Amino acid sequence: MSAGLIERLWYQQGKPLAVLSPLAWLYRTVAESKRRKAWQARNEPLPVPVVVVGNITAGGTGKSPLTARLVQRMQQEGWRPVILSRGYGGKSDRYPLLVSHTTPATVSGDEPLMLALATSCPVVVDPDRCRGAHWALEQQLGDVLICDDGLQHYRLPRDIELAVFDDRRGVGNGALIPVGPLREPVSRLATVDFVVLNGAEFPPSGQQIDEFAGIEHPDIHAMALRPSSLVNLNSGETLTPGALQGQSVRAVAGIGNPSRFFDTLRSLGARVQEAPYADHHRFRPQDLGSRPGEWLVMTAKDAVKCRDFAPDNAWVLTVDACLSEPFEHRFLERLRRCSKLLHQQNTERTHHG
Repeated sequence: MSAGLIERLWYQQGKPLAVLSPLAWLYRTVAESKRRKAWQARNEPLPVPVVVVGNITAGGTGKSPLTARLVQRMQQEGWRPVILSRGYGGKSDRYPLLVSHTTPATVSGDEPLMLALATSCPVVVDPDRCRGAHWALEQQLGDVLICDDGLQHYRLPRDIELAVFDDRRGVGNGALIPVGPLREPVSRLATVDFVVLNGAEFPPSGQQIDEFAGIEHPDIHAMALRPSSLVNLNSGETLTPGALQGQSVRAVAGIGNPSRFFDTLRSLGARVQEAPYADHHRFRPQDLGSRPGEWLVMTAKDAVKCRDFAPDNAWVLTVDACLSEPFEHRFLERLRRCSKLLHQQNTERTHHG
């Protein structure tokens, strides 16, 4: 059974994979055991705030664009953020790895390289995020750590958690893997600081949303991904997204939820031929073929893997995460409070030590 078919079954009514319920029970038992052990083995709080952006569902939800936007806002407020990532899809001969603009995606992973290019802030890759965090602080790279993915990486101390969902797909059928898409029960949302719904309608005046998936939470907020530019991978030429109006496009997407990307292109007026691939697909030149007169359009996450062999008609559609001002204000206020508390605790430990 293909991964695409399984996801379709997860995000439809009913539970056609209910026969796998014993495996879901086993998954939950093992996950809870790992979580308890990791929680017990976790280190002392780090001396700077740690922000974790993650999800409790399998598949793409928009974590990386949200991470990039939070980094931008923190930079505007004078913070020096460092992004932590496990580097899924990459393999380095040494860790921790500080990602540069010239790091191959095969070494760093696609998302860390994309974030390094998009934010120009330090990105540290290490499968052991705790080791990466301590190394980043030893190197004095910044004063706040933001972990792209890792809600379930409990060994890493954290001060602020954000759980991101695709609003249209939600929690699917509400079941745990492999019956449904959940990595953790929906009740986990009661312990996170913010719930972010990618694609939800913004309430009037940007206020928070009352409830999601049957759970009331004081901080549920909408997020929108807005196309910002079209950039040619070879020439660097930049166009507005409106250039897609009426254009024949072969849309290439190796991301967690490719249908959202295809729908975005259609909303911009493109005539789309879909070419979905598995998440983190390692592209080859033969994957990037197109018909005469077609544009080849891909996501920023895929583009970083195709820089060395992209044809002249290859374009990347960049997107920006748009958040409400009240949400950004509440996040930054929470960050300042965490920093102040950590500073007080560090001072007390130093005094008593």
